Amino acid sequence: MKALRFGYVTAPLLGIFWTFVIATTVAVAMSFATGSAFRPFGLGSLVWGVVIGFASLPGPIWRPALAAVFAALASYWGFGPILIGDGVSALSVALGAVATAGFAALGLRIMLDDVKIGAINRHIFEAAVIKFLTGVGYIFFTAIVLIPFYVMVLTSLKNQAELIQNPLDFSIDLGQGWGLFRSYEELFTQFNFGTYLTNSFLISVLTVIITLLFAVPGAYAVARLRFQGRAAFSRSILLIYMVPMIVLALPIYIAFSMTGLRNSLAGIIMIYPVTTIPVALYMLQGYFRGLPAEVEEAGLMDGLSRLQVIWKITLPLSLPAMASVSLYVFMIAWNEFLLAFMLLDDPSKFTLTRGIASLNSSEIPRQHLMAGSVIATVPIMALFLGLERFMTKGLTAGSVKG
Repeated sequence: MKALRFGYVTAPLLGIFWTFVIATTVAVAMSFATGSAFRPFGLGSLVWGVVIGFASLPGPIWRPALAAVFAALASYWGFGPILIGDGVSALSVALGAVATAGFAALGLRIMLDDVKIGAINRHIFEAAVIKFLTGVGYIFFTAIVLIPFYVMVLTSLKNQAELIQNPLDFSIDLGQGWGLFRSYEELFTQFNFGTYLTNSFLISVLTVIITLLFAVPGAYAVARLRFQGRAAFSRSILLIYMVPMIVLALPIYIAFSMTGLRNSLAGIIMIYPVTTIPVALYMLQGYFRGLPAEVEEAGLMDGLSRLQVIWKITLPLSLPAMASVSLYVFMIAWNEFLLAFMLLDDPSKFTLTRGIASLNSSEIPRQHLMAGSVIATVPIMALFLGLERFMTKGLTAGSVKG
């Protein structure tokens, strides 16, 4: 361990690992973008990593220039960090090399900011390692989120002939212009996706309203009022989530069929809040407990009733929590599939997820399924990213009392 705490050891080791991570990332990105073969090369990453690691240490200006010469020579002799297949354009080759070198050098410069050639203390060494692990974490989690979405979007922009010719080619031909979006146009003109969007939006909004109507008084009662069984009720709110929904599917199907609620939007609007009210109760009761009770007591002393206190004092103070709960419930209702798939048979009443499931057929081109998935994902993603700060504020506001 002590041997590692020298700049001339730490820098090349981190350089090797970081260069391989960057080479893998660039190879995957270039493969998706161009449809050509790019793959990381371990031995080349080792050579480049050692060179760039030493060059990233604080020192004279000639060191990075010399490192660039060595890296260029290594690539010329076949020891570059990325192996490139035949038929790749010179521009793509140059872009991959520049991207690898640039991001590797930038990352190592940040990691090795306080590292020097000689001995370094434990704090500096651990800080460099933590920066490396943080960078790897960012790249990994970004990749597992973006790559499926990228594949989904690019597949939705292709035609059937392109998919049959090379299903793994995720490049895009911008020369087609608006023709790229023909799958989206066909979904709305031939597959009734406008109705699916309307149904999902209506159901999700009504689910939010019904959930709040039940969850707000229930959470307030658990947080503020004293009654027999209050503690047991508070602890058992989330017990419904211990029972998998698939277990309840058959009883729900039978009950809805007997009462005539199956294959109706009214039935869906009735059953969705059953799955969202417990989590809304749990989230809101924690926030209500965090609000100062003295404010409500002052309202009661001024002659307000308990309902007036809730309406005029508690709810205005709880807007961040209400916003976060509403967004969370909306996302649950928007993305719900099992109940919609089980209870809806009429295409005019399909929700968006149920409509996308109907596209999963050998008779329907695969790009239409991907286009439908994009339509379902983008609105909720935009909503979440736009209101994420309110959601975070609402979820954490009740964590500290006072």
